[in-house]
Amino acid sequence: MSIAATITVPRHVAVIMDGNGRWATARGLPRTAGHQAGVDATRRLVEACAERGVEVLTIFAFSSENWRRPQQEVSMLMELFLRTLQREVTRLHKNGICVRFIGDRTRFDTALQQRISWAEELTARNSGMVLLIAVNYGGRWDLTQATRSIAEALAAGRITPDSIDEQLLARSVCGGDLPEPDLFIRTGGERRLSNYLLWQLAYTELYFTDLLWPDFDAAALDEAFACFRAKQRRFGRTGEQVGDGKHA
Repeated sequence: MSIAATITVPRHVAVIMDGNGRWATARGLPRTAGHQAGVDATRRLVEACAERGVEVLTIFAFSSENWRRPQQEVSMLMELFLRTLQREVTRLHKNGICVRFIGDRTRFDTALQQRISWAEELTARNSGMVLLIAVNYGGRWDLTQATRSIAEALAAGRITPDSIDEQLLARSVCGGDLPEPDLFIRTGGERRLSNYLLWQLAYTELYFTDLLWPDFDAAALDEAFACFRAKQRRFGRTGEQVGDGKHA
């Protein structure tokens, strides 16, 4: 029996796709070739997650810190992102994928903002897997915008101080209407969160692999799922309370 047939599938998978540049450099190729190979790997990931019954897939396409990269590379990433949206969203729509974006999109040019809105509107009624794309996103920015929205509601009299609790903050961060991630995957050998989904990952199982992103395939995904299946998720309880149900 294959691994894919036996694993417990996480409802929500969050991914940092790291290693495109190193993959290209190791092959004597320009970094642009690595980013294009990364797009191909992302397409495979979306397909594999949808086939395995994942409900939500969140990918870190462009962080708020990525603006610090050389301007030429940033411009190339923006152009690649726009071309990828134009090419891929129609295919995602045909496959029932609901595409959503999180992050501060105001820094993008008008054409890219319009394409993002178009993708969301086109796929909004789809009932398949939700593909959540983090662009110009940072976990600290997310917590800041959530706090600001709560402060505005408090100032307007829509809520009282006593109504501010963990549940309200959870609803106010990006993706607050979706289940929190069960499994976090980072490729490329780094072992850190890099300001990604800081609130949402509080109880998430963390999986790190040395594979560079363009080399991450369905078999690598199944390996990560198998590792997830082996974990006992206690959420503060004892092992005896959870019993044999590893994902209870």
